[in-house]
Amino acid sequence: MFGHGRMGQAMALLLFLGMTAALAWGCLQCDPNFSEKFSFYRHHVNLKSWWVGDIPVSGVLLSEWSHNTMKELHLAIPAEITRKKLHQVAEAVYQRMDQLYQGKMYFPGYFPNELRAIFREQVRLIQNAIIESRIDCQRHCGIFQYETISCSNCTDSHVVCFGYYCKSSPQWESAVQGLLKYINTWHKQDVKMRTTPAFLSQNIRCLEPQHLVNLTLENASECLTQH
Repeated sequence: MFGHGRMGQAMALLLFLGMTAALAWGCLQCDPNFSEKFSFYRHHVNLKSWWVGDIPVSGVLLSEWSHNTMKELHLAIPAEITRKKLHQVAEAVYQRMDQLYQGKMYFPGYFPNELRAIFREQVRLIQNAIIESRIDCQRHCGIFQYETISCSNCTDSHVVCFGYYCKSSPQWESAVQGLLKYINTWHKQDVKMRTTPAFLSQNIRCLEPQHLVNLTLENASECLTQH
């Protein structure tokens, strides 16, 4: 009853693939086994194709894997992934790569094409993992956060969201009160140090910076239920 229209709008926003991703490390590089695995892949690439032209092409694909991952994510939300989902994506990628490397030499063009296919699948898995976690977060009632790792620099981070899935009026009132408390605390933080949660940067008029100082329980509740 509370916030279903808003959830649909949020899902559409999260699924929108913008063109704002910054070039950086790449999510998979944050996995502890990445360096060892990709070092092996790079050093054994010369044994995988009958055609010498495949070797430099494949080498470039492997060397620029992380850089190109961030380039291709195209997410309209920060690339922050839970460690559990990162591990799942990494294991899926390593499994396919290991299978590819178990074969003997391949015919010309086959090996780099397979690398490209694995790369595209990896990008899709990372996109889905990030979006699914954000949507799950918004299925709570009120302020909720979960621990993540930032794909841009592999540091620990967390995502804060405001969920609209409240089952009763008292729950909704408590959720909005929690939001006001969070905003009040957020305002007191150093501007240079704080990060802006997605729900404060979305197109919700009452949550725009100039309105936050005077935000009350009544007008916040009214404003949020209109989205």
